[in-house]
Amino acid sequence: MDQPSILDFRSGTSFAPVLVLHSNDLEKIEQQLVEKIASAPGFFENSPVLFDLSELNENGSKTDVGALVSLFRKLSLFPVGMRGGDTSQEKRALELFIPIDSGRSRNDALLPGIHKEDKASSLEIPTVIREAVRVPAMVITQPVRSGQRIYASGDLIIMTQVSAGAEIMAEGNIHVYNTMRGRALAGVQGDTATRFFCLDLQAELVSIAGIYKTSEDLKGTPRKKPVQVCLRDQALIVEELS
Repeated sequence: MDQPSILDFRSGTSFAPVLVLHSNDLEKIEQQLVEKIASAPGFFENSPVLFDLSELNENGSKTDVGALVSLFRKLSLFPVGMRGGDTSQEKRALELFIPIDSGRSRNDALLPGIHKEDKASSLEIPTVIREAVRVPAMVITQPVRSGQRIYASGDLIIMTQVSAGAEIMAEGNIHVYNTMRGRALAGVQGDTATRFFCLDLQAELVSIAGIYKTSEDLKGTPRKKPVQVCLRDQALIVEELS
């Protein structure tokens, strides 16, 4: 008689930001990471990260994978994968129990380097121009609780509240038909035409195509009123909907 299975693998909605490096200067990398973590600690602190060495290797810039991983961990970032490495870098990553990701290239990274509006960032990656493909919207009818991360490859529609500490991400638009208290990132593939809609905006962070505002920037936003968030001239605009 077959024994019942005591485990099974299931697909999930976990998502790690992709960090594309344009310099192998560890001091400068640390400086910029410290600035980013300080600007949005709820998003970056204790976050998994997949790092991409493609551009550095194409430019002939050697990178010490061991030192880089140590730097990430020092800053409470947890590397969960590496892509774009050469044979020796991949070997070193595996020795450090870092999986090798052979998926998308750096120009198709899931999350552009987040940057404060009107502030340049050397970690920013180019906007991706993609062929239009219709992807069904993801609809969530259960409350999104603290610690949950949801990723949609098209539009994301949430019918209930999003708690503080939760994170919702979509390649398309995001609609929250309730109170939004967590972090919302629309257009994570770099689509600047995407928008975020919400009935009550109390978010920790809102981002469109990598440009974001934190709760400090959103203090003047009307409470318990429907709003939309969009990009205009590379600035994030929050508007009350009539």
